[in-house]
Amino acid sequence: MDLVRHLRYFVVVAEELHFSRAAELLGIAQPPLSQSIQRLERELGVELFDRSRRQVDLTPAGRLLLGEARALLAAEERVRGLMRMVREGTLGTLRAGVPPEIPAKTLQTLLGRLAERLPGLDVDLQELTTGEQVRMLTEARLDVGLVHHPVDATDLRFGPTTRVRLGVVLPRASPLAAADHLALADLTGHDLILPPRATAPGWHDHLLDVCRQHGFTPARVRHARNPEFVLGLVLAGRGIAFEPEEATRREPRVVWRPIADHPLHRIVSAAWPAPAPHPAAEHFAQIAAETLDEPSPAPIGIPAPGSARPWNIVFAPQAAGTGR
Repeated sequence: MDLVRHLRYFVVVAEELHFSRAAELLGIAQPPLSQSIQRLERELGVELFDRSRRQVDLTPAGRLLLGEARALLAAEERVRGLMRMVREGTLGTLRAGVPPEIPAKTLQTLLGRLAERLPGLDVDLQELTTGEQVRMLTEARLDVGLVHHPVDATDLRFGPTTRVRLGVVLPRASPLAAADHLALADLTGHDLILPPRATAPGWHDHLLDVCRQHGFTPARVRHARNPEFVLGLVLAGRGIAFEPEEATRREPRVVWRPIADHPLHRIVSAAWPAPAPHPAAEHFAQIAAETLDEPSPAPIGIPAPGSARPWNIVFAPQAAGTGR
């Protein structure tokens, strides 16, 4: 028995106290309406309408049911509304991963926009490397994440990508700092500071391949995950690093130099499982791409660089693939 439908019919009849007018309001014929009320009465074991006089009236049981039926129908509408919001990705919990090096201001802006545009969504944000995110996404322990490309995972879908140009980070006292720009081959003999391969295998291998193709094979690869630790190693003369220009703005003892022909870009996009994706995953992907595409403001007292904005947005295919 479709109790909700029968109760909806009952409420209209109870409010009109006239079967013909109620049937007209409901858009159905009067006989099916009368049959629905009779079936409801049989199901509940009571008479809901007094039909002994010319005018239809509610029985005591009918008057009692009217208030309960209204409350139940209102609750049913709320449930449908809530489930519609969940289905559209505007309500519920979204388990999201972001890389450790995401700037604080960018993270603040991202969370602010998510709260503004998806106010019913609870974003459970976790700091995770690309390797950790890909594993958790494939194991359905994460709903969406921001990953560094290339990513070799055929069961993931990807949102719009953002690209940031990387340059060389050097101690200000380095002889190479005197140049306006550097070729990768100019770095010969230097150690290279990189995150461990496990954090983003595809990106790690790609970066070393590009270096070799342009004449730079690091004397040694040193591993560092934390951006502050990277700068500390650079300052100690333990190697050079490849970072966006904004990563050096707060440390006056290092310099950033562009690389000739700009062969290195960090490519980031949202990724989510292709099977049974979270309804909010694509919303997150679009908002994240929009946020990452904006340059971070220079700290007070440090002028923003005069060069063109290094970020640009590229719309990647939505189908699963390697992300290359």
